[in-house]
Amino acid sequence: MNSPLAAARRNGELGLVVMAAGITGAAFVLASLGKNSEMPATVVPFLVALLGMLVAAHVATRYFARGADGTLLPLAALLHGIGYVMIARLSDRRAALQTTWSLIAIVAFVLTLILIQRPPDLARYKWTFLFIGAGSLMLPLVPGIGSSVGGARIWVSIGRINIQPGEFAKIGLALFFAAYLADNRELIAAGTRRIGPMRIPELRYVLPITLAWGFAVAVMVVEKDLGSALLFFTLFTVMMWVATERAIYLLVGMVLFAVAAITAHRMFEVVQTRVAIWRDPWSQYEGKGYQPAQAMFAFANGGTGGTGLGMGSPNKIPAASTDYIFAAIGEELGLVGAGAILIAFVLIIGAGLRVAIRADRTFEKLLATGLTTILGMQAFIITAGVLRVIPLTGITLPFVSYGGSSLLSNYIILALLLRISDSSAKRLGELPDELSLGERWETYQLRRAAKKAARA
Repeated sequence: MNSPLAAARRNGELGLVVMAAGITGAAFVLASLGKNSEMPATVVPFLVALLGMLVAAHVATRYFARGADGTLLPLAALLHGIGYVMIARLSDRRAALQTTWSLIAIVAFVLTLILIQRPPDLARYKWTFLFIGAGSLMLPLVPGIGSSVGGARIWVSIGRINIQPGEFAKIGLALFFAAYLADNRELIAAGTRRIGPMRIPELRYVLPITLAWGFAVAVMVVEKDLGSALLFFTLFTVMMWVATERAIYLLVGMVLFAVAAITAHRMFEVVQTRVAIWRDPWSQYEGKGYQPAQAMFAFANGGTGGTGLGMGSPNKIPAASTDYIFAAIGEELGLVGAGAILIAFVLIIGAGLRVAIRADRTFEKLLATGLTTILGMQAFIITAGVLRVIPLTGITLPFVSYGGSSLLSNYIILALLLRISDSSAKRLGELPDELSLGERWETYQLRRAAKKAARA
């Protein structure tokens, strides 16, 4: 059966996806003209491949998540496209690798929609997700396969393939937090013990999730991945607050963060260095302050309208395609382009929270909140760090920065949000609920068994 509302969402999504592809194609041409003063020979294959991947993602959504939100995929496609154009403008080699990872990410997006038909089914595997998440975090510490880049030991090298397991650990831990809190939120929120005016829950209810969170943050600190440590800290605090509806958890989280930040500053030289650079990069311009200073020059050079794609000097920033891609965009697209990137992230966060609000099952509500927090907090940490609002910590800008692990995990997050949105649409009666692929297969098997039994 067809649903007019679902069809309208999918048709609107298709129009926005084509628009995102058009903007990306135009940006690719302009960047090539600005850099080489000639039309790129690969423009037609590029546009065909780009449109093909985006249409494949849309078709998968149309067939497997017909009632899902119609804005999430186009917004991600726009961010992905602008990021790819900037990476291609900076490095042909990295652009080729990002193309491969883009294809893998779209395949993962489609497979996630196909394999996960009923989001509540994921809650049954909460301990499995915890072990997967914890194991992924520990992989970079394994001798022989773990490696350090920029002082942080967050990479795993298997042959010629380098992956960042922490990108997938955040999904596993979000699933665990959502499932555990969905089962125990009332017991945690009730607070049967008192310490002065405060009511606290029984230790046995909060201990498993607190240990999981503490373990994740501790491993990230040991690996000197302070950006991910902050991300996990925020994820846990926000999900506890939303699950219990008690502001005390938010307040306690903020106090613990302040204590942890002060302690880390006193104990770790890397934190002291980053704070010093954040406060005054100019005095260390010949050393570790070079990149943040160049980022400031890039934003100043871009001004309001930017220098134009391919006409700036973002290559002066050593990590322009990874940590500092937002500065590269700010130089060549100016305040207008950088503002558009931030608005796109705000819209994604708004859409993700709308998915959470519409969900009526606790697990889906908490999972959508957690996944949205991951995307939003990750975007805030890196953009605020590049703009020197906070000390910079090495973390990718979702969908925009160069990096296969990040791109792959973010498309899986996107697919999960769309699946939750589609599930809510079915329960709200916006389209009929149909049997999932797994349920259809089970029905088919039962019918075959019944026929065999009847013949016997």
